[in-house]
Amino acid sequence: MESSGAVHVEDRGDSRWITLDNPQARNAYDQHMAARVAEVLEECGDVRSVVITGAEGAFCAGGMLAGLTSPTARGMRALYRASSRMFDAIRSCPRPVVAAINGAAAGGGNELVVACDLAVASTTATFGQTGPRVGSAPVTGATNVLSVQIGEKRAKEMAMLCRRYSAQQALDLGLINAVVPADELEQEVERWCAEIAALSPRYLEITKVSSNVWWNSARDSFAQGVGMLVQAIGSADMVEGASAFMAKRPPRFQLDPGEFPTTSQ
Repeated sequence: MESSGAVHVEDRGDSRWITLDNPQARNAYDQHMAARVAEVLEECGDVRSVVITGAEGAFCAGGMLAGLTSPTARGMRALYRASSRMFDAIRSCPRPVVAAINGAAAGGGNELVVACDLAVASTTATFGQTGPRVGSAPVTGATNVLSVQIGEKRAKEMAMLCRRYSAQQALDLGLINAVVPADELEQEVERWCAEIAALSPRYLEITKVSSNVWWNSARDSFAQGVGMLVQAIGSADMVEGASAFMAKRPPRFQLDPGEFPTTSQ
């Protein structure tokens, strides 16, 4: 499958900026984009910090949904693997990774924020998961690590109910570190990067590796969750959720009576 978007990489002083560029889909990523981000992150030992952002007023809408109306096991496994690799690459990158959230962070884009070490958002940014609304589940961050960041009840609210949260709400929850006006976002992130550049890269790496204890503990949950998603490829809920999203209509999910047998008396 051809990549539907691009990943731009630019060095700004001591920082490496990674920009997701798929504006027609609000910078949603396919497996090729996710793999490219991972490749860049895996080679960032020569800079002091890394910034991930989105092009044209959106941060990231998560994984591409266009193919889910007629999914293939091979294609979905590739997307799941690439997503997991990208999130792990953020955590294993020796340098602090900062999310510069310039718009909507939805679904896997919200989990991208969860994976990043630090996060600065513009006042125009929004946050939230989409899984159960579009026929999926946020198993690589929002059902596990997010609880550590914002608390279990709030994390379940976000993962299960698919609500949207403003930048200020995300700040109050503890999902992000700061909120600034949209026209000040890049300058603010550059100030954070300058602050990072004044610190010891060796001991920042030690601090980061040590802080990954909860992420590492959740790895089994990631693997189990992805395994369940693979088993659900092509399910009625996956097809309906994706179809409704593409058609911009409410989904019509149905209970399967066969899953809930009644007990005769």
